[in-house]
Order: sequence, then structure tokens, then C-alpha cells
Amino acid sequence: MPFKRVTLPAPGAPCLRARQWGGADLQRRALMLACLGMAVNSHALPEKKLVFPRDFGSHPDFRTEWWYVTGYVKSADQAFGFQVTFFRSRVDATQGMTSRFAAKQLLFAHAALTDVQGKKLLHDQRIAREGFDVARADTADTQVQIRDWSLKRGASGYQAQVSGSANGAGRGFRLSLALKPTQKLLLQGEDGLSLKGPDGKNASYYYSEPQLATRGTVAIDGRDLPVQGVAWLDHEWSEELLPADVVGWDWIGMNLFDGGALTAFQLRDANGRATWGGGSLRAPDGRFFPFTPNGVKFSRQRTWKSPLSQATYPVEWIVRVPSGFYTVKAVINNQELDSRGSTGAIYWEGLCDLFSGSGSQVGRGYLEMTGYARALRL
Repeated sequence: MPFKRVTLPAPGAPCLRARQWGGADLQRRALMLACLGMAVNSHALPEKKLVFPRDFGSHPDFRTEWWYVTGYVKSADQAFGFQVTFFRSRVDATQGMTSRFAAKQLLFAHAALTDVQGKKLLHDQRIAREGFDVARADTADTQVQIRDWSLKRGASGYQAQVSGSANGAGRGFRLSLALKPTQKLLLQGEDGLSLKGPDGKNASYYYSEPQLATRGTVAIDGRDLPVQGVAWLDHEWSEELLPADVVGWDWIGMNLFDGGALTAFQLRDANGRATWGGGSLRAPDGRFFPFTPNGVKFSRQRTWKSPLSQATYPVEWIVRVPSGFYTVKAVINNQELDSRGSTGAIYWEGLCDLFSGSGSQVGRGYLEMTGYARALRL
């Protein structure tokens, strides 16, 4: 789901050497982000036919883009949720520069592992400018990487690699996962054009790949565990995503146990009111049902207050869609990610179980909540 970024300082500050970023590097990170600029496109995003494999790749003429993989895997005695996300941001202020050192595109990456039995979340982050064999986002196909973190698509599917950090600590985990498509692409919205407001300029090109058969290795606590499970991939790119009055969103991507896929989201204003919504349901037989803004309603049920940010997040929701209603429940409360060392946001993103109106568990997937710790600005 959408890209997370702080409000940016004025453009024109010097750009820095690409590298991995941590707490001591926040001042350097601020200088790099200052290169981004804040150009606004006042034109509606046009309808177009998405073409593959080209649209699996990067779209550097658009301001923001992300490849977002979440899933659930199990070993013999442990269960995990995982997130691997790569973001690309076009730096408007440097597009006319001819130097190889000009930071024309910035890449960010987030990785997280929810240890269900251990009731803990581990996460890490990176940032680099594109180029010099450090970071890349290929335009021909999904080939995105920052150093030895990568997401790549091949003939048999995707490969996601998250190795240890440069200091060897690895933030306590590593991932090596193969994700194989089992269904056709799911084009969100109207044939891949997803509106985020009544003004057509607030929109994205957006497709999903649910029900990805997943196998690989999770390394945690000094052990390499073979795992298997199911994942979900979103790829989205936009020139101007959110209306000015939106401070954040709530989003779910759920793999249903019957083979279906459920997407739902709402955008919120500063008073917590929903300003827009959407999503879709794909049935096991492939039938596709897109949701109108009036067809989606999120209702808070239970909340949790973060000791880190002091933000209060709804960790249980009732989500109503035209086909009925579902209950979304977090598997553990604390799945908040602090990305101030890269994209700048603090947000909640975690593994959840999905229940039907009758109380039966019907799926599992991810819930993302932004704009609770502070207003989100893209």
C-alpha cells in the first residue's frame, strides 16, 4: 500500500553517497531527502492498458512507486508474518542534472518479521540513491535492490532476499523466499487505475498478486528455519496519490482460505473520518467485484497504545463490504514500525487473522495503518 514519507525540507541541499542508514545518520538522511522537491501534478491520471512484463518494472517518470510483499509462513514449530517492501521516489530537483552523482531516484526498503510464538516484531530499513551498483530499479521487469536486499521476478516467480545489516547484527533476522504465482494478476480499480479521491489526479496504477505459494528460509535467533506458506504482492505507482485533507489510511490485503482475495481501504482526515474508500473481492472462481467508496466501511473494535510513539491503533476492526462483513484481528498488538531512519514515518503494519460474520476464520493477511503517530505527507 502507499508510500510513507515525511514532509520534506526545501530542495537544493547537497545529496549524499548512497549507503545504509541508522539512528546516527538521521541528519545525513535529512540532507538527502532535501533533494526530493515537492512538484505537484494537477492533471488527472489517465486510463491506460497495463502491459506486462513492462509494467512489472519501474516507472521512473512517476513520483512514487512501491513493490510490497507480505505473507504468512510456518516452520515445523513456529509461525511468522513477513513484509518486504521497496519504494522508489523521483527527485524532482535533480532531473535536469547531467552528473552521474546526481540523485535522480531514491530507493528505500523496509523488512519486518512477526514472530508469532515469540510475540515480537523485528524490522530493519535501508535507503540509497540509484546507481553505482548500490541500488537499482529496473524498468523492464521487477528487479529492485539495495545492496544485498532484493526483490526479483523470473520465469518461476519472485525471489525476495533480506540479509543481515552491514554491522552484522541483522536486526535479528534474515529472509530468503521464493514466491510462485498461482493465479492471474489482479488489476485493482478499473483495469488497474485505482482512484484515491473524487478528483482524478489522486489515483494510482495498481495491481496485486495474491495467493503466492511461498517457500524458503527464515533465519532468527541463530537458527535457519525452512518455511512455507502464502504471500501477497502489491505494485503501485502514482504522480499524486492523496488529497490534501487526508492524514492517513487503513488497508487490508487478505488471502482467503478458499482461494479468494480481499482488498479494502479507507482514507482518513484529521478528525478520523473516512474521506474515501475502495478495494475488491476476487472469488475463488476468478470473478472480480470492485468496491465503490460507499461500499466499504471500517469500524474500530479494539485499540492498542504504542509505548514508542504513544499512538493509539485499532488492532481489531469490523470491515463491511458489499458481500458482507469481516472481523480483522491482529495476531499480536505490537507490530508498529519506526521508519524514521528511511522514509520517516511511524506506522503499524502486521499479520492479522480474518473472520467471517459467523465467526469462522476465513483468511489471513496484512493490515496497514498510517497517520496515527503523525499526519502522513506524500
